[in-house]
Amino acid sequence: MAQAKHGKTPGDPGPTMEDLAKLAGVSTITVSRALRDSPLVTEKTREKIRQLASEQGYRLNISARNLRMRRSYSVAVVVEMTPVKGRPMSDPYPLELLGGITQELTTAGYSVVLTSKQLLDTAPVQGADGLILLGQGSHGEAVKALQQTNLPLVVWGAPQAGSDYVVVGSNNRKGGASAAERFLEQGRRKLIFLGDVDHAEVQERCAGFIDALAGRATVHILRPKAFTFEAGFECVSTLLKKKPGLACDGLFAASDLLAMGAIRALTEASLRVPDDISVIGYDDTPGAASFVPPLTSVHQYLRDGGVLLAKKMLGMIEGQQVQSEMLPTTLIVRHT
Repeated sequence: MAQAKHGKTPGDPGPTMEDLAKLAGVSTITVSRALRDSPLVTEKTREKIRQLASEQGYRLNISARNLRMRRSYSVAVVVEMTPVKGRPMSDPYPLELLGGITQELTTAGYSVVLTSKQLLDTAPVQGADGLILLGQGSHGEAVKALQQTNLPLVVWGAPQAGSDYVVVGSNNRKGGASAAERFLEQGRRKLIFLGDVDHAEVQERCAGFIDALAGRATVHILRPKAFTFEAGFECVSTLLKKKPGLACDGLFAASDLLAMGAIRALTEASLRVPDDISVIGYDDTPGAASFVPPLTSVHQYLRDGGVLLAKKMLGMIEGQQVQSEMLPTTLIVRHT
């Protein structure tokens, strides 16, 4: 028996999602997902519901749905890093995380609002169902700013003692430890750590590095205030000029760009990499493999991290209990 088409009269809003659900013999949420082309609904069911919607003259009223659900079905992704010439927004760090976040949220029917921490008072951010923060900032300043919105919050970074927010990140301590173990295997005992330990992730990398050495090597800490090639170059160049006779045979940098800048400074000081000094970076960006010499680096699974950030956020929006979670890291050994 054919389904009767909804008869429209002046002022009639037309069939509702609930009407379509009754006609299709499914739940309202299944209709909602099918109309958003969600893979959570089989293609056969999606096609059936799309055909019914067309026959009944149904049009999805997003504003009405959002008002009824008291949701905007949007999540604001706040990038903590300030774009600079040496570290633009096209850097793999934010892009890979954003790819995973967008994949997961759009599949669930959510839109993604990309912004920076300077624009938290804008309507798209204030009206979002939740916030995902990429980077905690020095001393956690970015987190403190976002917590003032009272929106559900998930942060990419490192867990901190006493913090009450959900964190997704890499196991930075394990990453630091893997660099230390590599240096010990090579017989390197006079080491440099290059990174701003005011950042929670960098602090964890440094702590894991030093703990794994267990007193078997000395560590000199350099603290550049950026994560760029230029910062690495300038920091190491300054050290070598101040202490031209400094004996060091290993350098672990908190990012690949810092490591690459350090290698340039070492080379200009007539130090050979890796013969005189071994260098390890962090992130394993695409440029690490093509750098000369190819850079040994700690790999982060950033796209997987983005997916996990989005899953945690969706759980929080649905009122679920969500816990912080760390992803593994892998040391990729190359020529440095």
